[in-house]
Amino acid sequence: MTLARELEVARRLALEAGEVALRYHGTDLKVERKDEGEPVTRADKEANAVIVGGLTREFPDDALLAEETPDDGSRLRKDRVWMVDPIDGTRDFIRGRDGFSVMIGLCTAGRPALGVVWQPIGRRLYFATRGEGAWMSEGDAAAARIHVSDVRTPEHIRLVASKSHRTPVIDEVRARLGISDELNVGSVGLKLGLIARGLRDLYVNPSSKSSAWDTCGPEAILVEAGGRLTDLWGREIDYRAPDVRNRDGLVASNGHLHELVLEKIRPLFPGGAQSS
Repeated sequence: MTLARELEVARRLALEAGEVALRYHGTDLKVERKDEGEPVTRADKEANAVIVGGLTREFPDDALLAEETPDDGSRLRKDRVWMVDPIDGTRDFIRGRDGFSVMIGLCTAGRPALGVVWQPIGRRLYFATRGEGAWMSEGDAAAARIHVSDVRTPEHIRLVASKSHRTPVIDEVRARLGISDELNVGSVGLKLGLIARGLRDLYVNPSSKSSAWDTCGPEAILVEAGGRLTDLWGREIDYRAPDVRNRDGLVASNGHLHELVLEKIRPLFPGGAQSS
């Protein structure tokens, strides 16, 4: 089954939402707080409306799960579910930095089948559909296929970690694996994009606070590039779960390192993912 039309629509909507974000980027934005304490701005809500409105018009029979739209549960009864994060890396966005992105994913039968991640600053567009490889374009250049690295030994791992949510346990992860190279980036989609491009090799998120919309689109891209995403115990992310949270953390890698990393870091999480 081809997803060419779905990809075309998702790419267009991601760019449109990115234009909304750029209109507010670097301005004196009013920041509100959600119930769980996460920041949200007018830019998040307007970009969300652009994407959700467009997907609803183009694919009225599909379900939607979007960060800034209440979850009505309809996604649990549908085979095709769009998952949207209108501005991933909101803290970077609010601070006027470049580590934010627009992310759109499509799950079919509970697994990511399409992903689009758009970084407005730098004009980097990552995209993939199942079985068609992962691709990235930058600026006006034509899209080129991307692949994960061939790194297979811990001492050569280039880690990408959170910029605003980094916790001390990442230092313990580094120590167990002998990692000396770490880059800090805001958006989950941009982190996984760097692994998909072969510029980084590993991402470990020990928090229980990421959500399905944070991982659906990026996972589709990473897997098509040859990588892998699981929870801290090596299980697939469950996109059909009633709870949208990835309660058991995240590990993303180039695939070659995945089992070794899981084995090495498992003792660090005897009680599961962290709540903060």
